[in-house]
Amino acid sequence: MTDCFALLDEPLRPWLDADALKAKFLARSAEVHPDRVHSASEVERIAAQERYTALNAAFTTLREPKDRLHHLLELELGAKPGGLQSTPPELTDLFFEVGRLCRDVDFFLLEKDRADSPLLKVKMFQRAMDWTNQLNALQARLSAKRSELDAELTAMNALWAAAPAEPEARRATLPLPRLEQLYRTISFLSRWSAQLQERVMQLAF
Repeated sequence: MTDCFALLDEPLRPWLDADALKAKFLARSAEVHPDRVHSASEVERIAAQERYTALNAAFTTLREPKDRLHHLLELELGAKPGGLQSTPPELTDLFFEVGRLCRDVDFFLLEKDRADSPLLKVKMFQRAMDWTNQLNALQARLSAKRSELDAELTAMNALWAAAPAEPEARRATLPLPRLEQLYRTISFLSRWSAQLQERVMQLAF
């Protein structure tokens, strides 16, 4: 299994600073860029391209909190975390709110597409603004929840820094069940945030 943390010389930990990670990636990618070996043999050029591709994949994985936590859990547990079939209990209310609002906006978008008179289009524009405000308000609540989770992940870094190296001892020491809960919660929040943003974009046209 490829260790994305090792490829970017990052210690295993739940939280990474996005700007610092990007700076490290840019420096590393410049070092291994295939253009640096354009006059080398074909074998060396292929190897350089593979290193560059692996580095890009590692950066893509680590910069997204959901993907980073999935990868970290896979490294620590030796297996991929389970699927995302059920909504975490603490997100039940948000689940219903997001679903209801998206459904209502979808009905409005169908109605908006059928409007053909100038007067109706003006009214639709006003209603579209109201729906957009509701979507943005709910999006702000999702962002606030994400900020709470980010703070918890940041605090967890100290536990990873102090954890023993031996795998069994690490699994006994680290709060892996809680990390898996956070992974699932962040996954759902990311999915819902994308759904809300998609409808904001649709309302803008």
